[in-house]
Amino acid sequence: MNELPLLSALVAVPLIGAVVVASIKRENADAARWTALGVSGVVAVLAALVALGFDYSADAPWLQFTESYTWIEAWDLNLSWGVDGIALLMVILTAGLTPIAMLAAWRDLDAVKRSVPAFFALILALEAAMLATFLASNVLLFYFFFEAMLVPMYFLIGSYGTGPKKQYAAVKFFLYSLLGGLFMLVAVIALWVNNGGVFDWQTLVDSEPMASGTLQNWLFLGFFLAFAIKAPFFPFHTWLPDAGGAAPAAVAALLVGVMDKIGTFAILRYCIPLFPEATQTFAPWIIGMSVIGVVYAAFVAIGQTDLKRLVAYTSIAHFGFIGLGIFAFTQASATGAVLYMFNHGLATGLLFIVVGFLAIRRGSAQINDYGGAAKTLPVLAGIFLFAGLASLSLPGTAPFISEFLVLFGAFTGNEPVAVVATLGIILAAAYVIWMYQRTMQGTRNPALDEVPAMKRDLTLREKALVAPLVIAILGFGFFPQPLIDTVEPAVDNTLLFISGTPEDLPAAEGVTNE
Repeated sequence: MNELPLLSALVAVPLIGAVVVASIKRENADAARWTALGVSGVVAVLAALVALGFDYSADAPWLQFTESYTWIEAWDLNLSWGVDGIALLMVILTAGLTPIAMLAAWRDLDAVKRSVPAFFALILALEAAMLATFLASNVLLFYFFFEAMLVPMYFLIGSYGTGPKKQYAAVKFFLYSLLGGLFMLVAVIALWVNNGGVFDWQTLVDSEPMASGTLQNWLFLGFFLAFAIKAPFFPFHTWLPDAGGAAPAAVAALLVGVMDKIGTFAILRYCIPLFPEATQTFAPWIIGMSVIGVVYAAFVAIGQTDLKRLVAYTSIAHFGFIGLGIFAFTQASATGAVLYMFNHGLATGLLFIVVGFLAIRRGSAQINDYGGAAKTLPVLAGIFLFAGLASLSLPGTAPFISEFLVLFGAFTGNEPVAVVATLGIILAAAYVIWMYQRTMQGTRNPALDEVPAMKRDLTLREKALVAPLVIAILGFGFFPQPLIDTVEPAVDNTLLFISGTPEDLPAAEGVTNE
């Protein structure tokens, strides 16, 4: 199975599917929907094949399923792909959440005078770009797709979003991300110049770290700023509440559930192995940013009046935990950070989708427009509560083990920081319970009785699309060991650049460490 070009197929299939769906006539909306869903199903099967063929042993090659094809011969550039345990989880998350998001938006466009084929084509193009960033083993190739994904997301927010500020949110998202990408481009060029014209990730990892501490610091900052904006970390977060609040709920689930994880994934893949000394130099500052983000975002979430903006702010707090886990530099905290990336995608993806169910029924995401909705929507209310409790890392749900490992690992290295970060858990309970109480419990808002859709509980389609997320959150909550076994070898390899020597690393397939 390793000889099959599965990684190339993972990128090519949704990209080709996007072109096919975009060519479908606007009046054939159902054909576009089913074609896009079928393509995303093929991608999910390909991701499953990679997971089945992956070597989970501790002495396995760091990158597996490696592929390399000539891209620009004059510059010795190749289309190089490879997957490790961290990337594998992100690929599974992307391939699993995309068809669910499609089903969530299945009929949401009926009232919007926009092209349905274009919408689903943009979703597939976004999926292809996200998968490519997780699988790229060439720095320039990664940068190309890192920037390319901005285009479909811009149109998904600006053209298919809701609210009077959707264009503002789309432009703000695009400009913030583009600015970060420009810093990274400068760093990529400098890295290429100072490493003999090499873009190949494995070659860069196998080579000796750059001797100049100043050069490492500047290159690290160029990469990190792009990734910190993408995540986003405090204080680069201001675009996310606007984008998350304006985007369709299904698109917001992909934005926060998957796309933002590219920032934290890239820190592990590029910043630490390529710039280990600079990573340690800036770690205390980044930990400080992360802890501030946890507490600040949680406080701001409590005061939100819009459901989608509230969920977006909770995600900023969660990214603070991920940053803390990465830069605490312990195996437990880093493993917890990677699991947080995956489990947060499940829980927040579900929460955004359920909020979308509410908003499409009521025609509003404003919390004050609800109250007592559980009386006529008991199943939806139950799933809403479950998603909220998973988001606050209730024991028995998948995010719990992630948060526990982050705090446990951080506590062993920096007790005061871990103690302050635990305030986020208390505040999370406050904003989740208050959100649920104001929308689902209490005196029923009389205005809800005038909205016929507010009397329709979850449909069979809606139940079918949330069921896999509920099962995954519970399954990995009670049995997280498969996730831990998947990511630990890659985490150990990454941390060797901080605490060990790169010579200790296992060789990638077809590459030797000499």
